[in-house]
Amino acid sequence: MSHPAHLDPAVIDQLLDDTTTWAVVGLSGNPGRTAYRIAALLQQRGKRIVPIHPSAPVVLGEQGYATLADVPFPIDVVDVFRRSEDAGRFADEAVAVGAAGVWFQLGVVDEAAFERTRAAGVPMVMDTCPAIEWANRG
Repeated sequence: MSHPAHLDPAVIDQLLDDTTTWAVVGLSGNPGRTAYRIAALLQQRGKRIVPIHPSAPVVLGEQGYATLADVPFPIDVVDVFRRSEDAGRFADEAVAVGAAGVWFQLGVVDEAAFERTRAAGVPMVMDTCPAIEWANRG
């Protein structure tokens, strides 16, 4: 079965299995938001979450940062919960800070950002959710 490049099963497995620290762009302290629920799931799956939000709140017990550049330790995956038209700059910032991967959430699509990120040698998944991918594994 053929998969679109942005849903490469090997990249999905690499990001879900071989990473620890996930910066969650757009994560606030609002438990009604999808980003909050997915960040909680990431924690349940053993990931360290790093909230990235302009107001830098503490969320789910983790200190937030206003930008990816403000994070003082390595980031494995930058998980983007932003509108598609805003998401590309976060992929570029992820590459700039040396993140090991980029994940655009379900409904977040920016083909140009995908191409730039992959051209920079950074694995990327786009238009899916870790919860969906973990559920697909059975």
